[in-house]
Amino acid sequence: MSSEILTPVLPESVADATVVTWSKKVGDSVKQDEVLVEIETDKVVLEVPAPADGVLTEIIEQAGATVISSQLLGRMTIGAVAAAPKAEVAPAVSAPAASTEPQTAPAARKLMAENNLTAADVDGSGKQGRILKEDVQAAVAKKETPPSLPLSGEEQKAPATPLSSSPDKGRSGGVSSSGARMEQRVPMTRLRARIAERLMYAKQSTAMLTTFNEIDMKPLMDLRNEYKDAFEKKHKAKLGFMSLFVKAAAVALQRFPEINASIDGNDVVYHGFCDIGIAVSSDRGLVVPILRNTENMGLADIESGIAGYAAKAREGKLDMGDLTGGTFTITNGGVFGSLLSTPILNPPQSAILGMHAIQKRPVVVNDQIVIRPMMYVALSYDHRIVDGQGAVTFLKTIKELVENPVRLVLDV
Repeated sequence: MSSEILTPVLPESVADATVVTWSKKVGDSVKQDEVLVEIETDKVVLEVPAPADGVLTEIIEQAGATVISSQLLGRMTIGAVAAAPKAEVAPAVSAPAASTEPQTAPAARKLMAENNLTAADVDGSGKQGRILKEDVQAAVAKKETPPSLPLSGEEQKAPATPLSSSPDKGRSGGVSSSGARMEQRVPMTRLRARIAERLMYAKQSTAMLTTFNEIDMKPLMDLRNEYKDAFEKKHKAKLGFMSLFVKAAAVALQRFPEINASIDGNDVVYHGFCDIGIAVSSDRGLVVPILRNTENMGLADIESGIAGYAAKAREGKLDMGDLTGGTFTITNGGVFGSLLSTPILNPPQSAILGMHAIQKRPVVVNDQIVIRPMMYVALSYDHRIVDGQGAVTFLKTIKELVENPVRLVLDV
Protein backbone atom coordinates (compact mmCIF):
# COMPACT_ATOMS: atom_id res chain seq x y z
CA MET A 1 0.00 0.00 0.00
CA SER A 2 1.37 3.40 -1.03
CA SER A 3 1.53 6.20 1.53
CA GLU A 4 2.16 9.89 0.92
CA ILE A 5 4.85 11.80 2.81
CA LEU A 6 3.56 15.31 3.47
CA THR A 7 4.95 18.54 4.89
CA PRO A 8 3.75 18.98 8.49
CA VAL A 9 0.95 21.49 9.02
CA LEU A 10 2.63 24.86 9.56
CA PRO A 11 1.25 27.57 11.88
CA GLU A 12 -0.57 30.50 10.31
CA SER A 13 2.42 32.74 10.98
CA VAL A 14 4.71 30.49 8.89
CA ALA A 15 4.05 30.75 5.15
CA ASP A 16 6.48 28.11 3.89
CA ALA A 17 9.47 25.95 4.77
CA THR A 18 12.59 24.52 3.15
CA VAL A 19 13.53 20.87 2.67
CA VAL A 20 16.85 20.49 4.48
CA THR A 21 17.89 16.89 3.89
CA TRP A 22 16.52 13.42 3.23
CA SER A 23 17.77 10.75 5.62
CA LYS A 24 16.92 7.94 3.20
CA LYS A 25 17.35 7.26 -0.51
CA VAL A 26 14.77 5.82 -2.89
CA GLY A 27 14.69 2.06 -2.37
CA ASP A 28 15.85 2.18 1.27
CA SER A 29 13.96 0.32 3.96
CA VAL A 30 12.53 2.48 6.74
CA LYS A 31 11.13 1.69 10.17
CA GLN A 32 8.06 3.27 11.73
CA ASP A 33 8.85 6.67 13.31
CA GLU A 34 12.29 6.74 11.68
CA VAL A 35 13.09 10.24 10.38
CA LEU A 36 12.69 10.46 6.60
CA VAL A 37 13.23 14.14 5.92
CA GLU A 38 13.90 17.37 7.82
CA ILE A 39 11.98 20.58 7.06
CA GLU A 40 13.33 23.96 8.17
CA THR A 41 11.03 26.88 8.99
CA ASP A 42 12.15 30.32 10.10
CA LYS A 43 11.99 29.09 13.70
CA VAL A 44 12.63 25.35 14.00
CA VAL A 45 13.67 22.22 12.11
CA LEU A 46 10.75 19.79 11.83
CA GLU A 47 11.36 16.06 11.44
CA VAL A 48 8.97 14.06 9.24
CA PRO A 49 8.84 10.43 10.46
CA ALA A 50 7.78 7.31 8.60
CA PRO A 51 4.15 6.36 9.40
CA ALA A 52 4.96 2.62 9.29
CA ASP A 53 7.57 0.09 8.19
CA GLY A 54 8.17 0.01 4.46
CA VAL A 55 10.31 1.24 1.58
CA LEU A 56 10.88 4.79 0.32
CA THR A 57 9.75 4.66 -3.31
CA GLU A 58 9.79 8.29 -4.49
CA ILE A 59 11.31 11.65 -3.52
CA ILE A 60 9.39 14.53 -5.10
CA GLU A 61 10.86 17.58 -3.33
CA GLN A 62 14.63 17.52 -3.15
CA ALA A 63 16.81 19.29 -0.55
CA GLY A 64 16.60 23.05 -0.96
CA ALA A 65 13.02 23.06 -2.27
CA THR A 66 10.50 25.50 -0.76
CA VAL A 67 7.30 23.80 0.39
CA ILE A 68 4.03 24.74 2.11
CA SER A 69 1.76 22.99 4.62
CA SER A 70 0.67 19.48 3.64
CA GLN A 71 2.61 19.56 0.37
CA LEU A 72 3.57 16.18 -1.10
CA LEU A 73 7.26 15.48 -0.44
CA GLY A 74 7.50 11.86 -1.51
CA ARG A 75 5.92 8.41 -1.32
CA MET A 76 6.65 5.13 0.41
CA THR A 77 5.20 1.64 0.18
CA ILE A 78 3.89 0.36 3.49
CA GLY A 79 4.92 -3.18 4.40
CA ALA A 80 7.33 -3.59 1.49
CA VAL A 81 10.85 -4.89 1.91
CA ALA A 82 13.83 -3.40 0.14
CA ALA A 83 15.19 -5.57 -2.66
CA ALA A 84 18.38 -7.41 -1.81
CA PRO A 85 21.40 -6.23 -3.80
CA LYS A 86 22.44 -8.43 -6.73
CA ALA A 87 25.23 -10.83 -6.01
CA GLU A 88 28.50 -9.97 -7.68
CA VAL A 89 31.39 -12.22 -8.57
CA ALA A 90 34.31 -11.13 -6.45
CA PRO A 91 37.45 -12.55 -4.89
CA ALA A 92 36.83 -14.66 -1.84
CA VAL A 93 36.72 -12.21 1.02
CA SER A 94 34.75 -12.15 4.21
CA ALA A 95 31.33 -10.47 3.95
CA PRO A 96 31.12 -6.97 5.36
CA ALA A 97 29.63 -6.70 8.79
CA ALA A 98 26.06 -5.51 9.14
CA SER A 99 25.69 -1.77 9.31
CA THR A 100 25.87 -0.43 12.80
CA GLU A 101 25.66 3.25 11.88
CA PRO A 102 25.27 5.31 15.06
CA GLN A 103 22.44 7.71 15.65
CA THR A 104 23.07 11.25 14.47
CA ALA A 105 21.74 14.48 16.01
CA PRO A 106 19.70 16.59 13.53
CA ALA A 107 22.15 19.50 13.60
CA ALA A 108 25.04 17.10 13.03
CA ARG A 109 23.20 15.35 10.18
CA LYS A 110 22.63 18.69 8.44
CA LEU A 111 26.30 19.70 8.84
CA MET A 112 27.41 16.31 7.49
CA ALA A 113 25.25 16.79 4.39
CA GLU A 114 26.67 20.28 3.85
CA ASN A 115 30.23 18.94 3.97
CA ASN A 116 29.73 15.68 2.03
CA LEU A 117 30.50 13.54 5.07
CA THR A 118 29.06 10.17 6.04
CA ALA A 119 28.79 8.57 9.46
CA ALA A 120 31.93 6.58 8.65
CA ASP A 121 33.90 9.83 8.39
CA VAL A 122 32.96 11.03 11.88
CA ASP A 123 33.84 9.65 15.31
CA GLY A 124 30.76 9.98 17.53
CA SER A 125 31.39 11.04 21.11
CA GLY A 126 27.80 10.90 22.34
CA LYS A 127 25.98 8.13 24.17
CA GLN A 128 26.32 4.79 22.32
CA GLY A 129 28.42 6.54 19.69
CA ARG A 130 25.79 9.17 18.82
CA ILE A 131 27.26 11.74 16.45
CA LEU A 132 27.02 15.30 17.74
CA LYS A 133 27.55 18.58 15.91
CA GLU A 134 30.89 19.04 17.66
CA ASP A 135 32.06 15.68 16.23
CA VAL A 136 31.18 16.79 12.69
CA GLN A 137 32.94 20.12 13.20
CA ALA A 138 36.07 18.25 14.29
CA ALA A 139 35.87 16.01 11.22
CA VAL A 140 35.42 19.04 8.94
CA ALA A 141 38.41 20.77 10.51
CA LYS A 142 40.50 17.64 9.99
CA LYS A 143 39.33 17.32 6.40
CA GLU A 144 39.87 20.91 5.35
CA THR A 145 43.08 22.53 4.20
CA PRO A 146 43.35 26.35 4.40
CA PRO A 147 42.02 28.51 2.92
CA SER A 148 39.04 26.22 2.22
CA LEU A 149 35.76 27.06 3.96
CA PRO A 150 32.77 24.74 4.49
CA LEU A 151 30.16 25.21 1.78
CA SER A 152 26.41 25.06 2.19
CA GLY A 153 24.33 22.41 0.48
CA GLU A 154 23.26 24.75 -2.32
CA GLU A 155 26.83 25.83 -2.98
CA GLN A 156 28.02 22.25 -3.22
CA LYS A 157 25.41 21.57 -5.89
CA ALA A 158 26.18 24.76 -7.79
CA PRO A 159 29.01 25.01 -10.36
CA ALA A 160 32.29 25.97 -8.81
CA THR A 161 33.06 29.69 -8.98
CA PRO A 162 36.38 31.30 -8.23
CA LEU A 163 36.77 33.16 -4.99
CA SER A 164 37.65 36.82 -5.10
CA SER A 165 41.36 37.47 -5.03
CA SER A 166 41.25 41.25 -5.28
CA PRO A 167 43.68 42.88 -2.87
CA ASP A 168 41.23 45.75 -2.35
CA LYS A 169 38.00 43.80 -1.74
CA GLY A 170 36.75 41.01 0.44
CA ARG A 171 36.98 39.74 3.93
CA SER A 172 40.41 38.96 5.32
CA GLY A 173 39.31 35.48 6.31
CA GLY A 174 41.85 33.54 4.27
CA VAL A 175 45.09 34.27 2.45
CA SER A 176 46.35 32.25 -0.49
CA SER A 177 49.97 31.36 -1.07
CA SER A 178 50.16 34.29 -3.48
CA GLY A 179 49.00 36.70 -0.80
CA ALA A 180 45.54 37.33 -2.30
CA ARG A 181 42.72 37.72 0.22
CA MET A 182 39.81 35.29 -0.15
CA GLU A 183 36.09 35.69 0.43
CA GLN A 184 33.01 33.50 0.19
CA ARG A 185 29.34 34.32 -0.38
CA VAL A 186 26.96 32.12 1.64
CA PRO A 187 23.15 32.49 1.58
CA MET A 188 21.42 33.18 4.91
CA THR A 189 19.62 30.32 6.57
CA ARG A 190 15.87 30.79 6.97
CA LEU A 191 16.31 31.34 10.71
CA ARG A 192 19.04 33.96 10.25
CA ALA A 193 16.95 35.77 7.63
CA ARG A 194 13.94 35.73 9.97
CA ILE A 195 16.04 37.07 12.87
CA ALA A 196 17.30 39.90 10.65
CA GLU A 197 13.75 40.71 9.55
CA ARG A 198 12.38 40.81 13.11
CA LEU A 199 15.26 42.91 14.43
CA MET A 200 14.77 45.47 11.67
CA TYR A 201 11.03 45.49 12.35
CA ALA A 202 11.62 46.07 16.06
CA LYS A 203 13.99 48.97 15.39
CA GLN A 204 11.74 50.63 12.80
CA SER A 205 8.25 50.07 14.24
CA THR A 206 8.68 50.60 17.99
CA ALA A 207 9.68 53.56 20.14
CA MET A 208 12.42 51.56 21.85
CA LEU A 209 14.26 52.99 24.82
CA THR A 210 16.59 51.32 27.35
CA THR A 211 17.13 51.93 31.04
CA PHE A 212 19.98 50.44 33.09
CA ASN A 213 20.71 49.47 36.68
CA GLU A 214 23.17 47.27 38.56
CA ILE A 215 22.61 44.43 40.99
CA ASP A 216 24.76 43.29 43.90
CA MET A 217 24.79 39.54 43.31
CA LYS A 218 26.38 38.59 46.64
CA PRO A 219 23.12 37.75 48.49
CA LEU A 220 21.95 35.60 45.58
CA MET A 221 25.33 33.89 45.25
CA ASP A 222 25.43 33.21 48.99
CA LEU A 223 21.93 31.72 48.86
CA ARG A 224 22.83 29.54 45.90
CA ASN A 225 26.07 28.30 47.46
CA GLU A 226 24.28 27.40 50.69
CA TYR A 227 21.35 25.51 49.19
CA LYS A 228 22.41 24.32 45.71
CA ASP A 229 23.34 20.78 46.84
CA ALA A 230 20.15 20.29 48.86
CA PHE A 231 18.11 21.80 46.03
CA GLU A 232 19.60 19.48 43.43
CA LYS A 233 19.21 16.44 45.69
CA LYS A 234 15.52 17.12 46.27
CA HIS A 235 14.42 18.45 42.89
CA LYS A 236 16.91 16.71 40.55
CA ALA A 237 17.67 20.10 39.01
CA LYS A 238 20.56 22.52 39.43
CA LEU A 239 19.88 25.87 41.06
CA GLY A 240 20.99 28.63 38.72
CA PHE A 241 20.66 32.39 38.57
CA MET A 242 18.24 32.39 35.63
CA SER A 243 15.40 30.77 37.59
CA LEU A 244 15.65 33.43 40.29
CA PHE A 245 15.58 36.19 37.67
CA VAL A 246 12.57 34.55 36.00
CA LYS A 247 10.77 34.39 39.33
CA ALA A 248 11.65 38.01 40.11
CA ALA A 249 10.42 39.05 36.65
CA ALA A 250 7.13 37.18 37.13
CA VAL A 251 6.53 39.00 40.43
CA ALA A 252 7.43 42.38 38.91
CA LEU A 253 5.28 41.80 35.80
CA GLN A 254 2.21 41.35 37.97
CA ARG A 255 2.93 44.67 39.68
CA PHE A 256 3.52 46.52 36.41
CA PRO A 257 0.92 45.22 33.91
CA GLU A 258 2.03 47.63 31.16
CA ILE A 259 5.37 45.79 30.98
CA ASN A 260 3.42 42.56 30.42
CA ALA A 261 1.30 44.07 27.63
CA SER A 262 1.44 44.29 23.85
CA ILE A 263 0.01 46.49 21.09
CA ASP A 264 -2.55 45.03 18.69
CA GLY A 265 -3.56 47.67 16.17
CA ASN A 266 -5.01 50.54 18.17
CA ASP A 267 -5.52 48.38 21.26
CA VAL A 268 -3.26 47.57 24.19
CA VAL A 269 -3.60 43.96 25.30
CA TYR A 270 -2.87 43.38 29.00
CA HIS A 271 -1.99 39.76 29.67
CA GLY A 272 -3.20 38.13 32.89
CA PHE A 273 -0.43 35.54 32.73
CA CYS A 274 3.38 35.70 32.60
CA ASP A 275 4.70 33.65 29.68
CA ILE A 276 8.42 34.42 29.77
CA GLY A 277 10.71 33.62 26.85
CA ILE A 278 14.29 32.59 27.61
CA ALA A 279 16.71 33.44 24.78
CA VAL A 280 18.80 30.35 23.98
CA SER A 281 21.72 30.14 21.56
CA SER A 282 21.29 27.01 19.42
CA ASP A 283 23.29 25.53 16.55
CA ARG A 284 20.99 27.36 14.11
CA GLY A 285 20.95 30.73 15.85
CA LEU A 286 19.04 32.47 18.61
CA VAL A 287 15.73 30.91 19.62
CA VAL A 288 13.35 31.92 22.42
CA PRO A 289 11.37 29.03 23.96
CA ILE A 290 8.54 30.06 26.27
CA LEU A 291 7.97 29.15 29.93
CA ARG A 292 4.20 29.29 30.41
CA ASN A 293 2.48 30.68 33.52
CA THR A 294 5.70 31.43 35.38
CA GLU A 295 3.68 33.30 38.02
CA ASN A 296 2.53 29.86 39.22
CA MET A 297 5.89 28.08 38.93
CA GLY A 298 8.40 27.34 41.65
CA LEU A 299 12.15 27.60 41.19
CA ALA A 300 12.46 23.83 40.60
CA ASP A 301 9.81 23.94 37.86
CA ILE A 302 11.56 26.87 36.19
CA GLU A 303 14.97 25.18 36.33
CA SER A 304 13.56 21.94 34.89
CA GLY A 305 11.81 23.87 32.14
CA ILE A 306 14.96 25.76 31.18
CA ALA A 307 17.08 22.59 31.20
CA GLY A 308 14.52 20.80 29.06
CA TYR A 309 14.46 23.57 26.47
CA ALA A 310 18.26 23.78 26.40
CA ALA A 311 18.48 20.04 25.67
CA LYS A 312 15.83 20.26 22.94
CA ALA A 313 17.63 23.23 21.37
CA ARG A 314 20.94 21.34 21.28
CA GLU A 315 19.28 18.33 19.63
CA GLY A 316 17.16 20.40 17.24
CA LYS A 317 13.95 19.11 18.85
CA LEU A 318 12.18 22.41 19.58
CA ASP A 319 8.75 22.57 17.96
CA MET A 320 6.53 25.50 17.02
CA GLY A 321 4.56 25.28 20.26
CA ASP A 322 7.74 25.80 22.27
CA LEU A 323 8.47 29.09 20.49
CA THR A 324 5.02 30.58 19.96
CA GLY A 325 3.64 33.36 22.14
CA GLY A 326 5.37 34.94 25.10
CA THR A 327 4.62 38.17 26.95
CA PHE A 328 8.15 39.06 28.12
CA THR A 329 11.70 37.97 27.29
CA ILE A 330 14.93 37.54 29.27
CA THR A 331 18.30 37.29 27.52
CA ASN A 332 21.65 36.65 29.20
CA GLY A 333 24.63 37.93 27.24
CA GLY A 334 26.73 37.41 30.35
CA VAL A 335 27.27 33.75 29.50
CA PHE A 336 29.37 34.97 26.56
CA GLY A 337 31.16 37.64 28.60
CA SER A 338 29.04 40.69 27.73
CA LEU A 339 29.41 43.37 30.39
CA LEU A 340 26.74 45.75 29.07
CA SER A 341 24.41 45.76 26.07
CA THR A 342 21.09 47.08 24.79
CA PRO A 343 18.72 44.17 24.10
CA ILE A 344 16.30 44.58 21.19
CA LEU A 345 12.57 44.10 21.70
CA ASN A 346 10.85 40.90 20.64
CA PRO A 347 7.61 42.26 19.05
CA PRO A 348 4.79 42.41 19.92
CA GLN A 349 6.14 42.30 23.49
CA SER A 350 6.62 45.66 25.18
CA ALA A 351 9.86 44.92 27.05
CA ILE A 352 12.93 42.67 27.31
CA LEU A 353 15.34 42.20 30.24
CA GLY A 354 19.06 41.84 29.55
CA MET A 355 21.37 40.13 32.06
CA HIS A 356 25.15 40.49 31.83
CA ALA A 357 28.41 39.14 33.20
CA ILE A 358 29.07 39.23 36.94
CA GLN A 359 32.18 41.29 37.69
CA LYS A 360 33.78 42.17 40.99
CA ARG A 361 33.86 45.95 41.46
CA PRO A 362 34.38 48.41 44.32
CA VAL A 363 31.05 49.73 45.58
CA VAL A 364 29.88 51.70 48.60
CA VAL A 365 27.91 49.70 51.19
CA ASN A 366 27.00 51.38 54.50
CA ASP A 367 29.46 54.18 53.72
CA GLN A 368 32.28 51.67 53.28
CA ILE A 369 34.06 50.82 50.02
CA VAL A 370 33.84 47.05 49.55
CA ILE A 371 34.40 44.58 46.70
CA ARG A 372 31.15 43.00 45.49
CA PRO A 373 30.14 40.81 42.52
CA MET A 374 28.05 43.19 40.44
CA MET A 375 25.86 42.69 37.38
CA TYR A 376 24.57 45.36 35.03
CA VAL A 377 20.98 44.79 33.91
CA ALA A 378 19.14 46.52 31.08
CA LEU A 379 15.46 46.87 30.28
CA SER A 380 14.53 47.84 26.74
CA TYR A 381 10.89 48.88 26.42
CA ASP A 382 8.38 50.24 23.93
CA HIS A 383 7.82 53.85 24.97
CA ARG A 384 4.45 53.87 23.16
CA ILE A 385 2.84 51.93 26.01
CA VAL A 386 5.47 51.99 28.77
CA ASP A 387 6.37 55.29 30.43
CA GLY A 388 9.89 55.92 31.65
CA GLN A 389 8.82 55.93 35.28
CA GLY A 390 7.19 52.51 34.96
CA ALA A 391 10.23 51.04 33.20
CA VAL A 392 12.71 52.43 35.74
CA THR A 393 10.57 51.30 38.68
CA PHE A 394 10.11 47.84 37.17
CA LEU A 395 13.87 47.37 36.79
CA LYS A 396 14.42 48.72 40.29
CA THR A 397 11.93 46.11 41.56
CA ILE A 398 13.94 43.36 39.85
CA LYS A 399 17.07 44.71 41.55
CA GLU A 400 15.44 44.76 44.99
CA LEU A 401 14.03 41.23 44.65
CA VAL A 402 17.33 39.74 43.49
CA GLU A 403 19.38 41.56 46.13
CA ASN A 404 17.00 40.32 48.83
CA PRO A 405 15.84 36.85 47.67
CA VAL A 406 13.72 36.37 50.80
CA ARG A 407 11.30 38.86 49.29
CA LEU A 408 10.64 36.38 46.47
CA VAL A 409 9.52 33.81 49.03
CA LEU A 410 7.47 36.25 51.08
CA ASP A 411 6.18 38.16 48.00
CA VAL A 412 6.85 41.56 49.59
